[in-house]
Amino acid sequence: MPDKGSKGFSRRGFIARTSSIIGAVTVAGGAAATTARAAATTARAAVATSATAAPIDSGAHVPVLIIGTGYGGSVAALRLAQAGVDVHMIEMGMAWDTPGSDGKIFANTTRPDYRSFWLRTRTKAPISNFLGFPIDKDVPRYTGILDAEEFNGITVYQGRGVGGGSLVNGGMAVTPKRERFGAVLPSVDANEMYDVYYPRANAGLGVTNVDQAWWETAPCYQYARVGRKHAQRSGFPFVFVPNVYDWEYMKQEEAGTVPRSSLDGEVLYGNNYGKKSVQKTYIAQAKATGRVSISPQHKVTSVAPATGGGYTVSIDQINTTGDTTATKTVTADRVFFAAGSVGTSKLLVRLKATGRLPLLNDEVGKGWGDNGNVMCGRANHIWDATGKLQASMPTAGIDNWDAGGAFAEVAPLPTGIETYASLYLSITKNPHRAEFSWNAATGNVDLNWQRAWKQPAIDMAKSIFDKINSKEGTIYRSDLFGGNKVWGDHLTYHPLGGAVLDKATDNYGRLHGYSGLYVIDGSLIPGNTSVNPFVTITALAERNIEKIIATDL
Repeated sequence: MPDKGSKGFSRRGFIARTSSIIGAVTVAGGAAATTARAAATTARAAVATSATAAPIDSGAHVPVLIIGTGYGGSVAALRLAQAGVDVHMIEMGMAWDTPGSDGKIFANTTRPDYRSFWLRTRTKAPISNFLGFPIDKDVPRYTGILDAEEFNGITVYQGRGVGGGSLVNGGMAVTPKRERFGAVLPSVDANEMYDVYYPRANAGLGVTNVDQAWWETAPCYQYARVGRKHAQRSGFPFVFVPNVYDWEYMKQEEAGTVPRSSLDGEVLYGNNYGKKSVQKTYIAQAKATGRVSISPQHKVTSVAPATGGGYTVSIDQINTTGDTTATKTVTADRVFFAAGSVGTSKLLVRLKATGRLPLLNDEVGKGWGDNGNVMCGRANHIWDATGKLQASMPTAGIDNWDAGGAFAEVAPLPTGIETYASLYLSITKNPHRAEFSWNAATGNVDLNWQRAWKQPAIDMAKSIFDKINSKEGTIYRSDLFGGNKVWGDHLTYHPLGGAVLDKATDNYGRLHGYSGLYVIDGSLIPGNTSVNPFVTITALAERNIEKIIATDL
């Protein structure tokens, strides 16, 4: 499908050249034919290894149905299958196993096209402007990979497709410090998490550490070394963090022996080669058991108790423009909600309010938070160049959690040109929590977040960056978020909560009021993890599914 391109702006040529600010690298040609052949071969291999079976039939009965294919759902599918249970997974997004006309499955971040956004006609990049120019563009409406879902006061970025959020994040696989865990999940035994389930999750996700000797000289991490220098000169701890990227592949990217992926800025709209999404880890292992099947482009609309036991599940099959092409009804003995914090919370709130699951308790929809996310950029001096070539996979952060309530990811800002700029995504100890509620007048689920609730997050992030700017004699960038805004306070990458553990559910994710209904995703975590959350989501899922298999099946 062709890209319609930008409209209504006379300087669109300049915008096109600078739109790579949203997190990618423009790489010069060279050995183009070889790279194209290698890309096509890799894409064909991906299709061969990840092809999904025929979608579920109306009238089918399954022992376990999992709604969603992200971190929690993928863990549940694998462990249930290993225990001998047949599982069917329902995924609203696409399978992402078929290359486009460019020979690649995923679109490049610098060149968004129909694959990039979920049912939008214009992109909505997290960074919307560069040097005063808007960089969003018109695209065809399509079931693309990144959803920018808009609620009151906040845009929530979520992955759409088999693999969920693992498809579109930067792969920062951070385990929270043990002493902070009690504030994250107070009803969970920290010893068992750190002795058993965090190690299991890290192994299952393929988490590794960057080769620091290589990192010290790699041109693609010059931006991170500048971030380290500035942090340490202001007295802040600079910490390396693990990632799920294949570091050997990245070294080959740098050497020019494989198609570039991180070094071509692939992150927001998927990563074609080097990143280990759950497609390549938990889901691949689950499907290899022969007991797991997946229906992409299927959306669960209702779950209700079935006559005679189990649950009746209504599902809409959709096409690539979001239209319903078939409506199906299936039955399942057990149902796991794993549609992500927003997806699970919205569905449960709707089912309770409309009488499908009226016995759900009043905690459903509560305890939602943004992980304290806030973004900012800093304009450095000309002697602190951050590099034209920047890896899209971050490796480090600045830890001021104990003193100032903020952990800041040193993020890439690769444009293909030198910007002398540093970008940060902060995770903060923001105390505000929102609630999902049913709006009968509109037939929608609303979220009562308020933009003003971001101010504590900004203040906590300022505890780092005001001091660095003062020490370095630098200023904040005001051209990245529109309207001369310094702070990106309009978004979250890390939605959490809405069906909180030991409140909406018991201490292992069993929903109160119904036997055989479970929550196993980020909605269990009340709003904050103190770091990037996906390792904690995975580890909690490992803990909960082990208990459920041992006691319920």
